[in-house]
Amino acid sequence: MSASQYRGQLDRKRKELEWNNKSSGISIVAAQGLAGTSRWIAYFIPATKQRWAAEKKAGEHRTKESHKRTAATKARTAAEKSNSSSVVTSKLRTAERHEREAAAAGKEAGRWQERASAYAKEELAMQGRLLKAEQSETTAEERRRKREQQQAARRTAAHNAAVRQRLDSTETLVGVALRELRVPKVERLRVLILGAAAEGDLRVGREQKRIRTAVESALHRDLVELDVRPAATTSDLLDGITKFRPHIVHFSGHSNDDLIVFEDELNEHHHGVIVTAQAFANAVAATDDPPLLVLLNSCNSAAQIDRLIEEVTPFAIGMSAEIDDGDAITYAAQFYAALANGQSIHSAHLSAQAALELAGLSGHELPTLAHADDVDPSTTILVKADK
Repeated sequence: MSASQYRGQLDRKRKELEWNNKSSGISIVAAQGLAGTSRWIAYFIPATKQRWAAEKKAGEHRTKESHKRTAATKARTAAEKSNSSSVVTSKLRTAERHEREAAAAGKEAGRWQERASAYAKEELAMQGRLLKAEQSETTAEERRRKREQQQAARRTAAHNAAVRQRLDSTETLVGVALRELRVPKVERLRVLILGAAAEGDLRVGREQKRIRTAVESALHRDLVELDVRPAATTSDLLDGITKFRPHIVHFSGHSNDDLIVFEDELNEHHHGVIVTAQAFANAVAATDDPPLLVLLNSCNSAAQIDRLIEEVTPFAIGMSAEIDDGDAITYAAQFYAALANGQSIHSAHLSAQAALELAGLSGHELPTLAHADDVDPSTTILVKADK
């Protein structure tokens, strides 16, 4: 049985009570106030109607027994004081009758007392079962509450994970949108061309001339703007980045895995100003509009393009090995010619590589194109005429 069933049985018994205020020691008002909860049994044990009736019967028979024994004693005393044999005989018979009646009353009182004890025992047992049932239900309720809390926690965790996933997805989309190339637009493609040959051993002027000629002969020549800076210094780099705000930064000169060499403000040949690859990347990134492509047309510069992709620009091109001056000029001229003809970065790079291969340059010496994961060089067109 459940606790509510046990409680119902006790309530039905409680409604049948006939209180004896003089003997209970608890007022009816107080008893009723306690009986409204399952803990009322901890403060008093009510007598059921059956138990109370049994105890009343037992009391009545004990009173009768007492009266009969008193009467028997009086009869025997009277027999002892009488001198008449007939009176003595009569009183003794009366005493014996009263004694028999007292014994019967005592026996009946004992029987009713046993019945009252049985009723009390039954009630106590029911109260014990009620307590156990309530404890069991309390434990079950606690387990249910914990399960609901765990389920709620799992639902909250799943909701938070979904929110985080949506935020991450949104951030990715925003990141892609921010990395979207700023084309096609009304503005022209701006190319900052920096040449540095402090020792006079490179024909950077020849390269810049070939690039300009290739662009001027292209299909969309009016959509490309060149800012050519021969004998480029580090000041030319910063000024070109912040003032010209180029889409492409092109460098021609000397470099290795971690260095780039700019010129100094000197009129004679000199060793140049050595700039670390990190310093160069920081300078290129120091603008509100970072370039879309950095092209390092210098020896062994491919080792630097991963840093540029991570920190500065979505596209970067570098030379995988030492490259001959003439080959570097050929690659640059063909690359910008293809771009100005409306080709994608990927196709322009392949076209420039093909020009080198046609000139006899081996595959392991070809320039390398790198790009960020969220952009596609095969669909990125930097020069696109309005329709």
